[in-house]
Amino acid sequence: MDRWSALSMLETGDNDFAVGHQGEVSRYQIRPNLWPGGNPENRQEALAAAKAIMQTRLNKFEKAHSRPASDFEFYILWNAPWQADHPSKTVAERAERFANLVKRSDLASR
Repeated sequence: MDRWSALSMLETGDNDFAVGHQGEVSRYQIRPNLWPGGNPENRQEALAAAKAIMQTRLNKFEKAHSRPASDFEFYILWNAPWQADHPSKTVAERAERFANLVKRSDLASR
């Protein structure tokens, strides 16, 4: 499973109609202030928006750490980017579940 599939599964169970407590939209739970417009219920539009948001975060991380983000770090950058270097216990636990989901699927495909 790629990162985007795992993220969708973990955030909403692949629910394109999900709306979070703070108004987050799409299967990726994008905050309203970051949603670029368009239909959040359209999985292609949601994926494009999520990728655009993450590209900036991943570039910043790679520049600061001289390496790409691991799966664990990817989830933290998505869910709580201000905690990238020191995640809370709650965020770290979710990031670990995310990384395990990506890894488990990766191992199964071999």
